[in-house]
Amino acid sequence: MLDPVQLESFLAVTQARSFSEAGRRLGLRQSTISQHIRKLEDAAGRRLFIRDTHSVVPTADGEAMEGFARSILEANDRAQRYFAGSQLRGRVRFGASEDFVSSRLPEVLADFVRLHPLVDLELTVEKSAGLYQMLDAGEIDLALCKRRAGDERGRLVWRDRLAWIGTEATRIDPAQPLPLILYTSPSITRTAALETLERAGRPWRVVCTSGSLSGLRAAALAGLGVTVHARGLMPEGLVEMPAAFRLPDLGDAEFIVLGAARQERGSAAELAAAILANGGRLQRRPG
Repeated sequence: MLDPVQLESFLAVTQARSFSEAGRRLGLRQSTISQHIRKLEDAAGRRLFIRDTHSVVPTADGEAMEGFARSILEANDRAQRYFAGSQLRGRVRFGASEDFVSSRLPEVLADFVRLHPLVDLELTVEKSAGLYQMLDAGEIDLALCKRRAGDERGRLVWRDRLAWIGTEATRIDPAQPLPLILYTSPSITRTAALETLERAGRPWRVVCTSGSLSGLRAAALAGLGVTVHARGLMPEGLVEMPAAFRLPDLGDAEFIVLGAARQERGSAAELAAAILANGGRLQRRPG
């Protein structure tokens, strides 16, 4: 028998890649998380993580356990709801950033709707900066987006590196201003790109702007220039620019789930929990 409490701790570690962050997310001490993982490894008879001072990486058995853990916890959740004799109801106005257009977010939302058929889910796809504005205006209840620099709000789903991307045929002339394909303002990645280039003293010019990821992708595929995107959610057909191009480091992006109120309730809280539990799935492409 695999303990659901230990499985929850295991999934939190696989998503956060950190025992301390997993503990913060679950409201537990790091020592408690470590104890849960140790007991789960004892029950499975396999090592589930390779851990050092800098990283926590699932082993092959750990990756297999992730799928089993999700299935067990989902079945446990369905059973609890069935025997509780009540079903979640209401409406959730949910906003997702453009970053997730080609991700497995639709699968996560489909699972949520299937588990909570009486919840009305309204989906808005927008740039992260736009979702912050909609949250502040009370137009949506919950958002999955990038965190703005210096902002402490929201719960971390995962952290990813930002990358300069284009096609394999893209070539950059170091003697010319860097041709940029950027979101229209306001945009978190646009700001990150321009501030990074200004700090590095690298000349640039904007060759294309778009309010949608599909627009940026089309311009990049046409060879107009380079754009900026999270490595784990890179659009199909685009690749990270080689180190030989000597483009400045863009740093990290933090993807968070953020509610309009200080504490999400009801169906919004359940959807936030589902997103946090499926952070690992969101970093992989469909199929």
